[in-house]
Amino acid sequence: MATDPVELTRALIRCPSVTPAEAGALTILENLLGDAGFACTRVDRNGIPNLFARWGQAADGQTFGFNGHTDVVPVGDETAWRFDPFGAEVRDGWLYGRGATDMKSGVAAFAAAAVDFVNDTPPDGSVVLAITGDEEGVAADGTVALLDWMKAEGERINHCLVGEPTCPEQLGEMIKIGRRGSLTAFFNAIGVQGHSAYPHHARNPVPAMAALMVHLAAITLDEGSCDFGPSTLAVTAIDTGNPADNVIPAGCQATVNIRFNDHWRSDQLIDMLRGAARNMGATHGIGFEMTTRVSGESFLTPPGDLSDLVAKAVQAETGLSPVLSTSGGTSDARFLRTHCPVVEFGLVGKTMHQANERVEVAQIYRLKAIYSRILRDYFA
Repeated sequence: MATDPVELTRALIRCPSVTPAEAGALTILENLLGDAGFACTRVDRNGIPNLFARWGQAADGQTFGFNGHTDVVPVGDETAWRFDPFGAEVRDGWLYGRGATDMKSGVAAFAAAAVDFVNDTPPDGSVVLAITGDEEGVAADGTVALLDWMKAEGERINHCLVGEPTCPEQLGEMIKIGRRGSLTAFFNAIGVQGHSAYPHHARNPVPAMAALMVHLAAITLDEGSCDFGPSTLAVTAIDTGNPADNVIPAGCQATVNIRFNDHWRSDQLIDMLRGAARNMGATHGIGFEMTTRVSGESFLTPPGDLSDLVAKAVQAETGLSPVLSTSGGTSDARFLRTHCPVVEFGLVGKTMHQANERVEVAQIYRLKAIYSRILRDYFA
């Protein structure tokens, strides 16, 4: 009997696996895959749940891998939901629930496709599912932990597909072959507190920080590249934490996020930001401190065998010729790209992270059909 990806999605949604809680989601998958002959290993690290499942022999054989996550973002305002966020309600052809789009349906589709494939047409090679519970969080002990464990154990994947939502409007219209890098910078301007009636006795950090943010926001980082759109810089926060209107604060904080293409490395951008802060501090007589967090460098899987394989399967099942794109935010593909060629393909992502997150039931079945065709064509 074929594995039903919709019922599997519903079972996963009913697990309230708000990152980093596992809440039974990986246990469901481990039982399903184990019953189908997959060798399953929990690769939990620092309290983060992860699952590695392999069917078939690894040595000298082709291995196709799927990657995804079962953790979800918080539900937000529950009163804004039409149905219980973890109730997996099906209504009028739509499945509602947190994670319905991002990305329990994707995980269910590739798990169902993999189980049926190895049962019906056992390949000469191996199929791997690497599933994490830490994609929506810090992501330090999720797919990274799986890759560290794989390296230690001599485990390999030859090609990998990440099942994140990739399509803007219609299933089949977009494959992601790369992602921009992401860098967040946290600035602290250090002045001297004083009374607002006697500003000459204080050193106000606010004008210096405001000037720095205006300067950074006006920078054109680049005009884009052959494979990427322009890099962007956004000022996302400015704050003094000052409740008094007659006090010049001693400090002012601000945050900047940069999404950067292959014209840049994160260290180059960090040097640019430090230089701008240093110059602005000298102009205003204010000290600046800066810390950074790099979520990932930009990367590209050049169009070729892997993207062609996925595109042909998508076109066969949907009739659409997918665009190869590098748009959007970050995903765990940024970690996998150091291990093997990786692309991303999944559902329409319009409602992910929203209240009333939902997916068309028919799309889940079609996504399973696409993943099944990819496996058949890969091992053919």
